Amino acid sequence: MKVLVIAAHPTIEESVVNRAWIEEAKKHVAITVHELYKEYPDEQIHVEAEQKLCEQHDRIVLQFPFYWYSSPSLLKKWQDVVLTHGWAYGTNGNKLHNKELILAITTGSVEEKYRAGGLNQYSMSELLKPFQATSNLIGTTFLPAYLFHGVYQADEHAVQKSAEEYVKYIVAEHQV
Repeated sequence: MKVLVIAAHPTIEESVVNRAWIEEAKKHVAITVHELYKEYPDEQIHVEAEQKLCEQHDRIVLQFPFYWYSSPSLLKKWQDVVLTHGWAYGTNGNKLHNKELILAITTGSVEEKYRAGGLNQYSMSELLKPFQATSNLIGTTFLPAYLFHGVYQADEHAVQKSAEEYVKYIVAEHQV
């Protein structure tokens, strides 16, 4: 299985967890790591190149820090301009059908805050519904997200362990 990691972190050099995940993923031959903010510092996305990259892989992983209950702006723009009618959905829009989609997300807050009744009032499953709806529209199989909560409290051991587990998770076979 060929895995494409689309990493979208606007300040990756300041990141601890997302950077560790990227570094670990780059060691694996079946994983292509594509860093949007490095590829497009001017945020001018090359749509055809992005579409071709997606077509060449079986599984797409969207990796990002959870900002304001969503993804960083460049990943949102990527979705807007790459997942086009006639390519990703609509008439003849079947290029991503039967591919798999995984979200790999870090949060600053601890897991308890992302539960019904918690500080954020909603579970991660609820907050990620727009991504699941997009997956449904474009014909991908939406697999369970890989989550790391509490990046600000994480020690070096937890970060390294999560990076190793992340790579195992994104290349593993998943039952739907």
